[in-house]
Amino acid sequence: QVQLVESGGGLVQAGGSLRLSCVASGLTFGMAWFRQAPGKEREFVTAIVWSGRRTDYADSVKGRFTISRDNAKNTVYLQMNSLKFEDTAVYYCAAQVRGRWTDPERESQYDYWGQGTQVTVSS
Repeated sequence: QVQLVESGGGLVQAGGSLRLSCVASGLTFGMAWFRQAPGKEREFVTAIVWSGRRTDYADSVKGRFTISRDNAKNTVYLQMNSLKFEDTAVYYCAAQVRGRWTDPERESQYDYWGQGTQVTVSS
């Protein structure tokens, strides 16, 4: 079992920035961020492989969000800039350990999930 703990969420004004962190209790191959707004389905945000050489972003966050990881600390980060009201959601960290890296945008790609951290953007 790999446990994931997110942190860094909070309240920020539109146009501002936040950095989220996710610490894993063990080694992971792929890691990702998803988010879920109230009353809506959970959606893909971004993903990164162990080496950091491959990343994927949802169209809605390209150019504004950046994912990175520090394998020495078993930590993945999400730098969020130019935040919009529409970014308000609970952000979840996910980790892939088993299988192949085929569909990072799909929830089924991941084996473990964190409990989430709230991001609220005021307009």
